[in-house]
Amino acid sequence: MIEHSHLKIIQALHANGTLTEAANALCLSQPALSHQISYLEKKLGVALWEREGRSLRLTQAGKLLLEAANQVLPVLAQAEQTLQAYGEGRQGILRIGVECYPCFEWLTGMIGQYMRQMPDIDVDIVQKFQFSGLEGLLNHHIDVLITPDLVRKDNIEYEILAEYQLVLLTAADHPLAGLQQITPELLSKETLLTFPVPLERLDILTHFLTPAHLEPEKLKPIESLEIMLQMTALSRGVCILPEWLADIKNKDLNLKKIQIGDQGLFQKLYLAMREADKAIPYIREFIVVGRESAKNSSV
Repeated sequence: MIEHSHLKIIQALHANGTLTEAANALCLSQPALSHQISYLEKKLGVALWEREGRSLRLTQAGKLLLEAANQVLPVLAQAEQTLQAYGEGRQGILRIGVECYPCFEWLTGMIGQYMRQMPDIDVDIVQKFQFSGLEGLLNHHIDVLITPDLVRKDNIEYEILAEYQLVLLTAADHPLAGLQQITPELLSKETLLTFPVPLERLDILTHFLTPAHLEPEKLKPIESLEIMLQMTALSRGVCILPEWLADIKNKDLNLKKIQIGDQGLFQKLYLAMREADKAIPYIREFIVVGRESAKNSSV
């Protein structure tokens, strides 16, 4: 009763808000779209949307159909892409979700080797999410997720790709630059430059400052890693990076690398995947290549 086109229609209505914009997005005329919606409502025997002025608002039934569309369409799209890959003599498509800035840098360092070893696998990389990474994984928007966060979910499997130390970076002439290690008390007096992520995902807060009941004097989110490092070099703040990434980026900036706490602050990089996919050969090979790359680059 419900067809693929019906699911695309309900998604377009929700995404665009008006009949005219939804019709444009679907490359249909407005009368044709209206006819298809009326036909679907007649078949289902229930209204799917209500008008609010020029806008459309989904009814409870419409929201149910939208939820189904959000679950089903990505699975169908993945199947179509994979079947097309098979038809072109390739093994499949690996869609990689990247959930953090260092994750993307890590992926950049290993993806070439993976593609050389797996020439019959197409690779798509998703960095900007309209959803959380795990939602994207569960809804089949992506096939694997590179993340520093292990969040237990049913039907999700994690593999450790790399283990590394986080370090504090300061300008060479910064007052902290002569230290071998930083304490929570000293760090709390600084402007901390961070990536724009939720506070609960900042390890320097959750595992170092918050347990000491402290916070930075100022927290300044920066989109660009390169700008963050330039600001650090000019003593506009200090930043926290994985040591392997700090070593790569520090070749021209002469930044000072300082251990966090007397034991250091360590992190893991995970690959999350759907449990049903964990035995797929090209996903297993991605894990092997990723671990080997981490070992060779001291990640």
